Amino acid sequence: MKKRLALLALTAALSTASMTAHAASIDVSITNATKGIYFTPLLIVAHSSDIHLFQAGSAASPEIKAMAEGGDISGLSSLAANAGAVVSENPASGILNPGVSATASLDTGAFDRLSLAAMLLPTNDGFVGLDSWKIPSQPGTYTIRINGYDAGTEANDELAASMPNPPFITFGSGGTGVESVISNDKVHIHPGNLGDSDATGGKSDLNSAMHRWLNPVAVVTVTVK
Repeated sequence: MKKRLALLALTAALSTASMTAHAASIDVSITNATKGIYFTPLLIVAHSSDIHLFQAGSAASPEIKAMAEGGDISGLSSLAANAGAVVSENPASGILNPGVSATASLDTGAFDRLSLAAMLLPTNDGFVGLDSWKIPSQPGTYTIRINGYDAGTEANDELAASMPNPPFITFGSGGTGVESVISNDKVHIHPGNLGDSDATGGKSDLNSAMHRWLNPVAVVTVTVK
């Protein structure tokens, strides 16, 4: 009986130690690595492995659609918070400009996964995203280069009427549209903007010299303390 009690105590201690091993305080720094693309307010989430903000190859949720088409992270934030995740909203206090970084600090508790999302401007339904990256248990600094994704919810016509029009972006006009139909209705790697050099015509209302981009679009540095 004593041996059994000792074994149970040891098992409980090992279980507690395992959870403690995953507990961490982390700093997450996101750098906009593009030339002329802006990130809307960022959402950063520490969570368990059974939670995903988004998944490539799956249809976008209404919350992902709202974020990718209009920069609204409130729905995603509420879903994550209601699931018990650790949430950091808008560490840049607004738009994250090209070449600029923002940092959030999180106490992850027993959670060992990290996700983030923000709309890419100007795009129809593009977003920068990190899906359920495993947080290392070993203290140190880790660098991740992350891609832009297409939510698959809107055709990439690249027309000003189909995108948010913030005052810090200069759009062209008179474009006929790069695409007229959705070519892939699942979340997928974004092909980047095409743009053109015709400010009053052409296919796109975006300037190819400023708004064209290729992946990756961001550098994320995670410091595990």
